[in-house]
Amino acid sequence: MLAIIALVIAVLKGVLALIAFITTAIKILIVLLFIVVFVGIAIAIFRTWKSNRHPKE
Repeated sequence: MLAIIALVIAVLKGVLALIAFITTAIKILIVLLFIVVFVGIAIAIFRTWKSNRHPKE
C-alpha cells in the first residue's frame, strides 16, 4: 500500500514539474514575441524616419 502511495506521489511530482516547465516555456515565448514585435516596430519607425529625411527628387 505504501508503495502505491509513493508511486502516486512521484507521478504527481512529475506532472507538476512538467506543468511548471511548460508554463515557464510559454512565458519565455511570450517575452520573446513581445521583444520581436517591439524591435519590428522600432525598425519600421526608423526606416520611415530615414526615408522622410531624404526627400525624393
